[in-house]
Amino acid sequence: MMARRGSLSDAAWDSDSASEGSALSDSELQEAFSRGALKPGLNVVLEGRPRAPNDVDGLKLCLSEFKRQLAWVERLDVTLGPVTDVTGPVSHSASDKDAVDPENDFQREMSFYRQAQAAVLDALPRLRKLQVPTRRPDDYFAEMAKSDQQMQKIRQKLKSKQEAMEKSEKAKQLRALRKYGKKVQTEILQKRQKEKKSMLNAVKKYQKGLSDKLDFLEEEQTSSQGKKKGSGSQRIKRGPNAKRRYKNQKFGFGGKKKGSKWNTKESFNDVSSFQAKVAHNKGPRKAGKKALNKRPGKRARQKMKSRAR
Repeated sequence: MMARRGSLSDAAWDSDSASEGSALSDSELQEAFSRGALKPGLNVVLEGRPRAPNDVDGLKLCLSEFKRQLAWVERLDVTLGPVTDVTGPVSHSASDKDAVDPENDFQREMSFYRQAQAAVLDALPRLRKLQVPTRRPDDYFAEMAKSDQQMQKIRQKLKSKQEAMEKSEKAKQLRALRKYGKKVQTEILQKRQKEKKSMLNAVKKYQKGLSDKLDFLEEEQTSSQGKKKGSGSQRIKRGPNAKRRYKNQKFGFGGKKKGSKWNTKESFNDVSSFQAKVAHNKGPRKAGKKALNKRPGKRARQKMKSRAR
């Protein structure tokens, strides 16, 4: 360890009191400054350069190990020149022409890759010739660098990530299905509202006498008849039971008498003979003609009653 000369401490330690290791007072510092002993700078501790050991014996021992003549199977070293193809090394002229730019990362890494390939192609035949196995056996067992606990943690982490991805995918699919369902529902509601609006407009026109067609009722009839036909085809028609047949044979069957003039569902739905002009008296009339079946006013009805009395 060395200290820089000319620092504050070196100048102050010129006095006898400094040699004793006592702290410097203000007067002593002023005297040292007046003598010019104080110089600008800090008390910086400098480390000296480590001395390089000259281990001659160790160098000679390493050199002797290099010079040992061992078999190639003990050394397994392959030395090749610059390689441009995996078939083997090339001449110096070709290597000078195809010199690799050290600043180009791709060319540099490709040269390393090709040189390694050429070294493998050169070493494999020699190893096979020496009957040295070059392939790992099927029952080869090598201990892993990581412990089983660490691998279990990694496996659980990967599994949790996969489950999270599956959940997110399912959530995306559900959101898409919900959007599609809402879209279909809105379309159906809009269609129903449109049909309802058109039917109400047709009913209003019919009530005002502007139209004598009831297409919407005919559509309902055809749809109901189609449903009946479909349901009837599925059902199996059966005749009366044995008790009913016996009674018919004993007492006879002349048909239903009661309620023969009652209205049925078919007659109720049949509006073919209905005439809006005659029923509501709202059809187009000619000029000068009064409406048929028009109800008289209140005064006229009272006069008619008085006359009848």
